[in-house]
Amino acid sequence: MPRPPAPLPRSLGDAFRVRDGIQAGVSASRLRSRDLIAPFHGVRTRVPQPSAHEADAVPVDDPSARDRAVRERTLRSAIAYATVMPASAFFTGRTAAILYGLPLDPGDGLEVGVVAPSRAPRGAGIRGVKIEGHLVRLRTVDGLPVSSPASTWAILGRDLSVRELVIVGDAIARIPRGRSGIPLPDARIGTLAQLAAATDAGPRRGVARLRAALPLIREGSSSPLESSFRLDADAAGLPRPDLDVEIRDPRGKLLGISEIVYRKHRVVVEVEGDHHRTSRAQWDRDLEKYAAYAAAGWEVVRITATHLRQGRAVDLVRAALARHE
Repeated sequence: MPRPPAPLPRSLGDAFRVRDGIQAGVSASRLRSRDLIAPFHGVRTRVPQPSAHEADAVPVDDPSARDRAVRERTLRSAIAYATVMPASAFFTGRTAAILYGLPLDPGDGLEVGVVAPSRAPRGAGIRGVKIEGHLVRLRTVDGLPVSSPASTWAILGRDLSVRELVIVGDAIARIPRGRSGIPLPDARIGTLAQLAAATDAGPRRGVARLRAALPLIREGSSSPLESSFRLDADAAGLPRPDLDVEIRDPRGKLLGISEIVYRKHRVVVEVEGDHHRTSRAQWDRDLEKYAAYAAAGWEVVRITATHLRQGRAVDLVRAALARHE
């Protein structure tokens, strides 16, 4: 059996520069060992241990787990590149969006920005971007320099469609709720005002799409599927729904919280991802909630990604609204 590689100095961590390894006494042959990866020029990382979040181990019907796996992989890559990244550079674009947990494909490689007139970095696996200083604000995420959520959204205007910008903007502006159902405005990723300020910061590629998307973004949409339905419903001329609504019975007892509600018509729209079907606990909770809604005089319209893809979701909701005119 082949001998295992000699242990590396703990001071090097999971990702390190080759020159730091050499200075720590690691030989050139050890730096080529099978337990190390060379993700970028001059960088070595230890082969990661399999994680429960890794994409290959995640069920295909668990989108939240897939998103966590993508973020974990992107974060690991960003930490590795940060060892050789120019001091003034930062992660931006799709890479920043993934680090914030936003619903977007990560694309190919890492997007790394610099403020003009600095030279954008280049290299295998890196997409360098030069940005005017007044068009970007920075934050720190997991110890890494990253363009702020609003700056990231505005920078993505060069690549994304209006619809995609609304979906990402909804995710930034969404006010999450705690376990008890209490809104947590301080826990949101960003605000509508910050998105507006980023849009108005100055001329940039894609600013027309940003301006078209901005008025369509709302705080109460909790998933890309819900954002997509809302955009389709707006385009079809349906009434504007309330979002993230507490449904109560006549005595004030909380029956549930629903993201899309037509109060005048007493119609609730539930946009259901696969976890509503595959999770027994979620399925049972849904049945109890919908029964309580019906007893309180609400009609529930349940739609799925298939309804949205086939263009049937709006028709189902329109028919329900017509029944309550």
